[in-house]
Amino acid sequence: MIYFTGDTHFADPRVLRIDRRPFPDLTSHDVTLIRNWNAIVGPQDDVWHLGDFMAFRGGDCDQLLSMLNGRKHLIIGNNDPQTTTEATGWASVQHYKEMTLGDQLLILCHYPFRTWNKMGKQSINLHGHSHGRLKPVPRQYDVGVDAQGLRPVSLDSLLSTKGGA
Repeated sequence: MIYFTGDTHFADPRVLRIDRRPFPDLTSHDVTLIRNWNAIVGPQDDVWHLGDFMAFRGGDCDQLLSMLNGRKHLIIGNNDPQTTTEATGWASVQHYKEMTLGDQLLILCHYPFRTWNKMGKQSINLHGHSHGRLKPVPRQYDVGVDAQGLRPVSLDSLLSTKGGA
């Protein structure tokens, strides 16, 4: 199975106040996100993290990655320091990715696009960055945790919701 997520901002205290995430402290935030991830993602699953994984001062990125199930791929976000992008626990690291699932072309980037490749041919743009604050447009989905109940999401789940439709 393939899952998508983003904007976890592990070890970043700013998310508690800026994004008003419902946690009394950063430890409970991080523990809940790890638990939610592992409840959905199995060891053989792939997870595409669409940026802003963890804060620079968050500690050892590889240690955190080892606590999360699945093969993890990073689409680099604006808050991903070198300690994150160069961690060895990623199966791949890039700024942008086009991939096909079944017959569906997906355009993955941390940032939402106004237009994207093959938009007129029903391709889908998956993104993070906006923390659930953008008005949905057709075939564009915010996969960040703020927009997806603080957990990774499958393409089928995204397509069965009204968001982005």
